[in-house]
Amino acid sequence: MEQEIQQAEEQNQKSDKKYILQHDRPNCIGCAACEVVAPDFWEMNQDGKSDIKQGKSLENGCQELEIEEKNYNENKEAADSCPVNVIHLVNKKTGERIT
Repeated sequence: MEQEIQQAEEQNQKSDKKYILQHDRPNCIGCAACEVVAPDFWEMNQDGKSDIKQGKSLENGCQELEIEEKNYNENKEAADSCPVNVIHLVNKKTGERIT
């Protein structure tokens, strides 16, 4: 069992997923700017709000998705384009919120 845990931890450390994309969905106004600039990661839902594609829904209504460094710029642009600042990028290693 300990060996399996150690292998899982090593795999996580090797992961290219260096950022956590966060979406404060309850406060989203549904302007669709995120979907326009980063359609591989964002889509509009039938309720008029955006969703992170394949994002994990949290109990508080927010969403998260771990992303690779190569996907940072397009999601930073999505965050910057959001008029109500509900999209954030967090450095997975340090926990620092970048946007």
